[in-house]
Amino acid sequence: MAPALADAHRHLGVLPAYPFYGGPAVNPDISARATIDELIADLDREGTERALVIPNYGVPDVSKSFDLNELVLDAAARDDRIRAGLFVSPRPQDAALTSAALKLAGEPGVRALKTTFLLGGSVDDPACLAQLDTVFAAAREHDLIVHIHTSPGAASDIDQVGKLVERYGDDTKIHLVHFGGGMSGHIKLVGGRFFDWIESGKRVYTDLSWAIGFAPRWLAAEIDRRGIGHDRVLFASDEPWGDHAGEYARLTAVTGDGELARHVFTENFARLYN
Repeated sequence: MAPALADAHRHLGVLPAYPFYGGPAVNPDISARATIDELIADLDREGTERALVIPNYGVPDVSKSFDLNELVLDAAARDDRIRAGLFVSPRPQDAALTSAALKLAGEPGVRALKTTFLLGGSVDDPACLAQLDTVFAAAREHDLIVHIHTSPGAASDIDQVGKLVERYGDDTKIHLVHFGGGMSGHIKLVGGRFFDWIESGKRVYTDLSWAIGFAPRWLAAEIDRRGIGHDRVLFASDEPWGDHAGEYARLTAVTGDGELARHVFTENFARLYN
């Protein structure tokens, strides 16, 4: 019997079209939902029993994503299946927007803060340090988990984002979205770094959205071999940038219907977000 399904990272809100990579203005996230009704319909159709919902982001005008914080709060207030993650920024030019967002951190239903370097800034940029300290301090104060985008290269590479695990992971829960986001990140994490962090007491979590084919089965095998990590991996669709059906199929193929599946699809979410 398949376990109950909880989605630990998906987005709500429609962004304006943007000319990515010098092309025409487009909306690649074609399944983005503008309303809570549409989100709830998706949860019903999928059979998703719990979900952490985060503002959609990706265009350079981050005010659009900050504006969506109120929408995810409303979604959490309306349906008990939903928990809210607030969008915050490490960039100093977004300090006022981040400050306003963090004033909502104690609101009912808020369970996470989402930040990213995709739109600028870096872990080692002194101008970002004050913002990062503020975000992680708020997470500690309200017992929230910080979600951080990872992808190969530049400021989102696991070599860079991993510094946040080292810096803040002793007393703040950190969710590495996309498990490194590609070949190099997967190999670095499964090859030892992810398990080293767990053994050293870092409060680190992850999901396998966007994962390359070999990574989920290798991670599942290493969890079985090492006997740790089963309580640190969660299912995430990353809709509308990910594909719910594909992400679900990828993980069910390697977790089966036993203890690991119960942790990945249900129990880890319940422990972190219920």
